[in-house]
Amino acid sequence: MKKYIFLTLGAITFVIGTLGIFLPVLPTTGFYLLTGFFWMRSSDKMYKKLTSFKGYQKYVTPFLQKKMTQKERRHMFIMMGIVFLISVIFVPYWWIKIILVVTYVSLVIGLSIYLNKKPIKQLKSPTTKQPNPEIRVNSTVIKSFVTDDEI
Repeated sequence: MKKYIFLTLGAITFVIGTLGIFLPVLPTTGFYLLTGFFWMRSSDKMYKKLTSFKGYQKYVTPFLQKKMTQKERRHMFIMMGIVFLISVIFVPYWWIKIILVVTYVSLVIGLSIYLNKKPIKQLKSPTTKQPNPEIRVNSTVIKSFVTDDEI
């Protein structure tokens, strides 16, 4: 049951994300990230199709690999700002307006920090594992393994 719910939610977020390519107020990257989240947990086939999809590679891959240009970042923050500004204009309560502004500023700061960090290097897959001596903790035997690189 959970698999079918995730497949359906993934399909919905995929359609909305694809609409976001043509409608600038819909965040394509965010919806494609959600699609990846849902399909990764429900269907390997759909997830592989998504990650090989041209739109995913254009909008999500640079974000995940932290290879967005300054122009792309500026465009992302401006579009987010427009969406939040529209909400601030139409919401009648001042305290919700404050929450929206704080949320937008937090997103800009958080995303800026994320995108300015260096990409994480891919971990090497261990070739062979050699057992370490047994470790006893509260009379429970724990066996740990290390790779050749750690020896």
